[in-house]
Amino acid sequence: MVDSIPRGKVATYGQIAREVGAPRHARSVGRALSNLPPQSPLPWHRVLNAGGAISPRPGGSPRLQLQRLCAEGVRVSRSGRVDLEEYQWNPDW
Repeated sequence: MVDSIPRGKVATYGQIAREVGAPRHARSVGRALSNLPPQSPLPWHRVLNAGGAISPRPGGSPRLQLQRLCAEGVRVSRSGRVDLEEYQWNPDW
């Protein structure tokens, strides 16, 4: 599911959980993504918390996620938030 999020779009942990049929497991999605190595080909950086904010990876900084999102044209505020109305991925299936 995460690999379906297009460049320049984002999704929330809860959105991914709902899309895979586990609507009450947003934290599990976050935990699974945080266990991926930073260089994983899966676009983990496109998944944010429910408020559109970057969530720091365990033992790391949010800088890499911020850099990757910005490189894809996603605007991130100084407080580390993305405007979900503008950038949230809405699969139409």
